[in-house]
Amino acid sequence: MAIDRTAVGVIGLGAMGSALAGALLDRGHPVTVWNRTPEKAAALAERGARVAAAPEQAIEAGPLVVACVLDDDALHAAVDPAAAALAGRTLVNFTSASPEQARANGDWARRHGAEHLDGAIMTTPPGVGDKGMMFLYGGSPSAFAEHRAALAALGDPLHLGEDPGLASLYDVALLGLMWSAMSGWLHGAALVGAEKQSAEEFTLLALRWLDTVAGFIRTYAPQVDAGRYPGDDATIDVQIATIGHLLHAAEERGVDTALPALLKEQMERAAARGHGRDSYAGVIEALRKADA
Repeated sequence: MAIDRTAVGVIGLGAMGSALAGALLDRGHPVTVWNRTPEKAAALAERGARVAAAPEQAIEAGPLVVACVLDDDALHAAVDPAAAALAGRTLVNFTSASPEQARANGDWARRHGAEHLDGAIMTTPPGVGDKGMMFLYGGSPSAFAEHRAALAALGDPLHLGEDPGLASLYDVALLGLMWSAMSGWLHGAALVGAEKQSAEEFTLLALRWLDTVAGFIRTYAPQVDAGRYPGDDATIDVQIATIGHLLHAAEERGVDTALPALLKEQMERAAARGHGRDSYAGVIEALRKADA
């Protein structure tokens, strides 16, 4: 199998942009980098990257351009003056943006004759280059197919669809899952820690428990899609009673109760809407129809 050696221009050399450029260099891609402050390019130059004096040079270096800067304003400050150079190339934008901004950037790229992929990096900089890390893309299917091998240098490339806003939407949805799970773990560690139990010991059981929870989620996903939530395992009413014990245990040990109180409130709103005898998946009805 031929090894992909697509030349890539990288715009933005913060911690993540530098990691992207480094992973591409590690896989043998010719890389040209540009950053508003050139000093950040020094370490990559020592590894073989060419340093561009202007964004146009990075864009013109090859058929694939990767951008990862602070925000949407910083992106356009860099690429707008060089927009003519993008014609016939693919712009992959990893800059954090809303789905609406991602769609606007797709339209902008097409107006300038470029293909566009909006990307979401589901790891921190040390994870870039690990083939097990997810990199989500929305936008041009043909551009994704053409450059999939090069994008695989960064991690596991997953194309979500032609809508460029999907990568950003999935990004924030998955981050919400991460924050919720980590906060739940930290709350549990605080709870058992109040009785001198170590976080490491708790985590051994927590990770095993998350495997079981993953099974619940697989069961509930088709219920969510169908809008029917048979409560044949444990109903929301049962969960409301059970979470009361968590609240009591936290209060008795001086542990913050805001997180379990929020969860209980969501369950109670779902029950008030007639879902008390449904499975826990029925809580989505309270989330979909927030009170005014």
